[in-house]
Amino acid sequence: PLEQNQFDALTSWVYNLGSSNLMSSTMLTLLNEGKYDEVPAQMLRWNKAGGRELEGLTRRRQAEADMFAGL
Repeated sequence: PLEQNQFDALTSWVYNLGSSNLMSSTMLTLLNEGKYDEVPAQMLRWNKAGGRELEGLTRRRQAEADMFAGL
């Protein structure tokens, strides 16, 4: 079961990255194991494009991680 903020953060993440990335992610494994406290750190890992970390993606992932954590 997810709280609304967790659902919203995951929806944003999947909308931006695609469901195939979710399906192959460590984040999904942790979610399914109920390790919700580890999810925000996993969200932050997805801030690269073309192998380079991008400031805009870092900000977006931080916002999603914060939302998931209820901050």
